[in-house]
Amino acid sequence: MSQHWLPKRPTLHVNAPLVDQQPPETRTQRRRLRACHECDWVSALPPLKSGEKASCPRCSHVLVKRNRYPAQRSMALAIASLVALLLAVSYPFVSFSYSGVSNRIELSETASTLIAFHQPVVAIGVIMTIVVLPAVYLLGTLWLQFGLLRNDPLPFSRSTARSLSHLTPWMMADVFIIGALVSLIKVAGLADIELGLSFWAFCVFAILLLMTVQSIDADWMWFALEGEPLAPEGTQPGMPAAAQRLTSCPTCGLINPQATHGKHYCVRCHERLHPRLPHSVQRTWALLVAATVMYVPANIYPIMTTTSLGNTSPSTIVGGIVELIQGGSWPIAGVIFVASIIVPVGKLCALAWLCSVANRSHALNAQTRTTLYRITEFIGRWSMVDVFVVAILVALIRADSLMTINPGPAALAFGSVVVLTMLAAMTFDPRLLWDTPVTKDSGRRRAAHKDVIDG
Repeated sequence: MSQHWLPKRPTLHVNAPLVDQQPPETRTQRRRLRACHECDWVSALPPLKSGEKASCPRCSHVLVKRNRYPAQRSMALAIASLVALLLAVSYPFVSFSYSGVSNRIELSETASTLIAFHQPVVAIGVIMTIVVLPAVYLLGTLWLQFGLLRNDPLPFSRSTARSLSHLTPWMMADVFIIGALVSLIKVAGLADIELGLSFWAFCVFAILLLMTVQSIDADWMWFALEGEPLAPEGTQPGMPAAAQRLTSCPTCGLINPQATHGKHYCVRCHERLHPRLPHSVQRTWALLVAATVMYVPANIYPIMTTTSLGNTSPSTIVGGIVELIQGGSWPIAGVIFVASIIVPVGKLCALAWLCSVANRSHALNAQTRTTLYRITEFIGRWSMVDVFVVAILVALIRADSLMTINPGPAALAFGSVVVLTMLAAMTFDPRLLWDTPVTKDSGRRRAAHKDVIDG
C-alpha cells in the first residue's frame, strides 16, 4: 500500500475561521492512520469532502464523518438547543381535567413528584437524563466551539472534549418524548388533555439535541485542539493494531504504542488506553447477572398503583400491557411490550451469547456478531420509556380521591435493569470477536503488507 493521498484544495470559504477553513487531511503531507474501535483493523483515512464518511473496510464501522463548517454548525445548534430547553423548563408541560378537577405540571415536576413518593433515585435518573446531562453537553459544546472559532482554545478544552463522548449515551430527551406520548395516549381516554408550550419546546429541543450530537466532527475537532502526532513509525495499514503492539484511543482515535508496563494514556487527549478492555467478558457477565436479578422484581412488583374513586389497582409491567390491549390501545401496548419486555430480554440474551462465543469466534461470523453488538448497544436506552411513563403519570394524575397514580417499587428495579444492561454493553469489547481469526492468519497478513507506511 505505497500510494499516498494527495492533499486537495480547501472546499470552504476563505473567510471562514481557521478551524473551518481546511479539514485535517489538507494540512498534513502524511497519511492519517486509524485503528477501528470495533475490529482493531488499521486503515489510512482518505481525503473527505463535506458530507462524506470513511468506514472500516473490515467491519464497516464509521471511522470519520466529515461535516461542513463543523465548529459554526455545532455552536449554532447548541445555542438553539439551549434556548428550546430554557423554554421547556419555564412553561407548563401538560395539563389535564377530569370531572371538574384539573392539574397542570411543569417539566421539572416529573422528577420532583417522585421524591415525594420516596423514589429519589428514579427522580435523579429522570432529571439527569432529560435536562441536566443534555444541558452540560450543550454548554461543553459551546465552550469548545467558541474557543476554536477564536482560533484560541479555552482552558480545559481537552478535558471537556473527552467528557462529551462519555455523556452521549446517557442523554435521553428523545426517549422521554416517546414516553410522554405513550402517557398522554393512555390518559386521553379518561380525561381532557392540553399540551403546554413546554411540551412543544421540548420536542424541538430533542430534535435539536440529536442534530447537535450528529454535527460534532470529532476528528476535525481534535485536530484543531491538539493537532495530530504521527502514528508510531512502522505502522502498517491492512492488519490489526494489536498484532503491531499498537492501541487506538477510543476518544480521539489516535494510534498509540502499547505500554510495556503501568498505566497508559493517549498522547493527544490523555484518555486511558487498553489493548483490550480489562476483564471485559467477566465484567459483562457480572453486570448481566445483576440485571437479570433486578429484572425479576421489576416484573413481579407493581410499577405503579392507580387509585380511582377509592379503589386501588396495582399494575405490573405485563398487567399494564394487558390492560392496554383490553382497552383497544394496541399500538401503545406494542410500544410498551417492545420497550419493556422484548428489548431488555433480547439485550440480556444477546450479550450473554456474545460473551460465551467471544473467545471462539471465526472470520465467517465475526461480522454478523459485530452487527448484533451494534444493535444491542443502540436499543438499550429505549427501555427507559416505561420509567418516563411512570414519572409523567405520577406527576400529572393528582385528582385527590377521584384518581391518583403512585409509583411502585418496580420502577426503581426496572430503571436499574436499563442502566445495568447499558453498562454491560459498554464493558463488552467487540474487538474480542475478531481476535481469534487474526491470530490464525496474522503471519499471512504480515507477508501481504510489506510496504511500511510512516504514519
